[in-house]
Amino acid sequence: MIDSLAAAATTQYLDAPGGRFAYRRLGTSQGVPLVLAQRFRGTIDHWDPTFLDLLATERDVIIFDNLGTGRSTGDAPTTIDGLAAGLLEFVKALDLDQADFFGWSLGGIVVQAAALQGPDEVRRLVVAGSSPGGGIPGQPAPDPRVWQVATKEANDDEDFLYLFFPDTPTGRDLGLASLRRIDARVLDHAHAPVAAATTAAQLSVVTSIGSSIWNRLTELTMPVLVATGAQDVMINAYASFAMTSALPDAKLVIYSDAGHGFLYQHVHDFTGEVLDFLR
Repeated sequence: MIDSLAAAATTQYLDAPGGRFAYRRLGTSQGVPLVLAQRFRGTIDHWDPTFLDLLATERDVIIFDNLGTGRSTGDAPTTIDGLAAGLLEFVKALDLDQADFFGWSLGGIVVQAAALQGPDEVRRLVVAGSSPGGGIPGQPAPDPRVWQVATKEANDDEDFLYLFFPDTPTGRDLGLASLRRIDARVLDHAHAPVAAATTAAQLSVVTSIGSSIWNRLTELTMPVLVATGAQDVMINAYASFAMTSALPDAKLVIYSDAGHGFLYQHVHDFTGEVLDFLR
């Protein structure tokens, strides 16, 4: 018997003008759907199943691979507006009138850009371990080692622990526990990794965003939950503080003992925060 909704969720496909989207859907069929946008080099297989299961106790949870990523076809966008358009194209193809958007890391920038493109299609926004992409005065830059590790051909446990979790006994233990949960999908024979061309396209996105979103944050008038780990080596937590100061209707949650993967390290507490916010 499978007691995990995420483990039991089957991969479905949806044709749209830009390509064929791969997605999974789990949880309740009532209420406003929650659409999740993934991190740099992430696919639908890289979400922590416990994280998805907890969200699915109250929400209609939808995860997807954007165009040209993982199991989805089409050309991988090379701009943030292109990734945002892919998200909105997927939502339209699903025939959703409105959705809540959750984005982690690069996905957090994508959902902000999508909300700027289609504000009427977004009820509430959750931005986790992310930023507006650039342009924040005084934003600390990551250590050069971060992108050296993040762009390796393949990442092992130590790479993920460095990028996502604090270098403490508790941080390592919780990080490894999350990685082992994710293994159930990633090690499956049907897993579709991110192609080198897609990684290159996403790198182009990261380096070309500039201040285009930062300068328009006041236009995001829907409620926004911003969350981060104080020890995030990938995107310094100052970005989340600065965003919250600029957004008209925002709440900020910071975990002092966590990094980029705080959503998995504090999976029960953070999903509780998300569900409270979405209610």
